[in-house]
Amino acid sequence: MKVHIALLGFLLCHANPASGVEIPELDAGFESIFDGTLKNWDGDPVYWKAENGTLVGEVRPDTLLRQNSFIIWRGGELADFELKLEYRVSAEGNSGINYRSIEVQGVKWAMEGYQNDIDGKDQWSGQNYEERGRKFLAYRGQSVLLTPGKPPEITQELGGRSELQKKVLKNDWNQVHIVARGNLMQHFTNGVLMSEVRDDDPEKRRMNGLVGVQVHVGPPMKIEFRMIRVKRFR
Repeated sequence: MKVHIALLGFLLCHANPASGVEIPELDAGFESIFDGTLKNWDGDPVYWKAENGTLVGEVRPDTLLRQNSFIIWRGGELADFELKLEYRVSAEGNSGINYRSIEVQGVKWAMEGYQNDIDGKDQWSGQNYEERGRKFLAYRGQSVLLTPGKPPEITQELGGRSELQKKVLKNDWNQVHIVARGNLMQHFTNGVLMSEVRDDDPEKRRMNGLVGVQVHVGPPMKIEFRMIRVKRFR
């Protein structure tokens, strides 16, 4: 039996020669966009590094931020897609995964666009926040419709914010799954739908753009990402 288990482990994993870290095989249709190095990733080296197969963002007492800083994936823009990754955040951490985003003109490593929020204080994780835009689009537990000139309309309750927060693990790895198809965006954490936005505002919505992850202004913090992979539909 031990031989069979060892063989199965070998078949399900492959070694990344650049990092020496074993990476599980991808879900069907997904491609890895992080190979354990900073290849195709562009961020401020003061805050971002690749270490032990993870993408690490860290703000120290001597490097406090004046504005949020992103590391941006330079492998192309995504339109309709699914993104999966795992993250671990410190207790004081505040971060996010931006997608269908643009770079802020004249501000290096700044992004504007939809964000799957992440934090270590049990406040925002899983919500949809538009960085440098319309701000809070859907809080955790909300399915929301966005239309021109109106505040977000809650069309369905997905669950209580506090109850859904219990699905988010503290000081441990969490799985995120973002689905963006047409004007519908869904954020899942550990297999649970946390928020949902249908953006029917043709002037303000964005149907394609860049992917990036964030370190946030505030106290010292650390965020780690691994197993970052995408499935493209168009």
